[in-house]
Amino acid sequence: MKLCLGTVQFGMDYGVRGQKKPSLADAMEMLDYALHNGADAIDTANAYGEAEAVVGAYFEKNPAMRQATHVISKFSPDLLANAAPEQYYSIMKARLEETLQRLHTDYLDGCLLHNSRSVYDDAIIAALARLRSEGAVKNIGVSIYECEEATTGIERGDLDFLQLPYSILDQRMLHGGVFRLAQERKVTLHSRSVFIQGLVLMDEEELPPFLQEAGRPVLRQLDELCRKTGLSRMELAMGFVKSQEAISHLVFGVDNLPQLKEFIDIFDRDLPGEVVEEATRLFADVDPYLVMPNRWKR
Repeated sequence: MKLCLGTVQFGMDYGVRGQKKPSLADAMEMLDYALHNGADAIDTANAYGEAEAVVGAYFEKNPAMRQATHVISKFSPDLLANAAPEQYYSIMKARLEETLQRLHTDYLDGCLLHNSRSVYDDAIIAALARLRSEGAVKNIGVSIYECEEATTGIERGDLDFLQLPYSILDQRMLHGGVFRLAQERKVTLHSRSVFIQGLVLMDEEELPPFLQEAGRPVLRQLDELCRKTGLSRMELAMGFVKSQEAISHLVFGVDNLPQLKEFIDIFDRDLPGEVVEEATRLFADVDPYLVMPNRWKR
């Protein structure tokens, strides 16, 4: 498994704690450190505020790093909301050209549809595949939320990869058979939400009111596993995802350089198999409301 640095934090205030985005200089320092210390990919999106421009500023200053880095971006979720199918290609092509300009590159290694329901739309996928055939996009896929969406994306046969949520507290893709199916069909998977917008690392007292009822008992159970194993929550969370062989890249976000250095250091370690097995058993049935931020009633 490889690391992919997510950039939503670089373009906008983000996370359940409402973390503020770093300065451009700090964001570029984190990009540089990550790409020189184990990460080989960057994940960004039209919908991440100024994130694409931040990544582009980095490549403008460090052009030699572009060829060594897999760059993935996503079309805005509502890009095609009011368009007719015959307009899909032209709209997507125009947006892709804007993205490439912001990123200071002439191609994307990966382009994702950010609206998970697009996985069911043959016309949208066909337009995206046309962009791939023209060479400005090397691999295409969809960013999904649900097991059914993932299964559909894998079984389509015309997508190269999917980005999906997976964490120690969100094991839906594992128990729903998604990983096994992806390996059988040879579809690449990237995982996100290892910390569920920071939820996995929060103290009970920090939980917002809309997460307290579902979150308190789960965090207590997680802390009990930490005490039993002598591992931190970050070590458990990262090691758990890293143990999943079906995932090629772990997409992660950070708020500052010390956090990034800690993340990379922990990622280099492996979680003992018996700990992975116990975590799989303990958190197999966590309430989906807790682990799916798109369902949170803030």
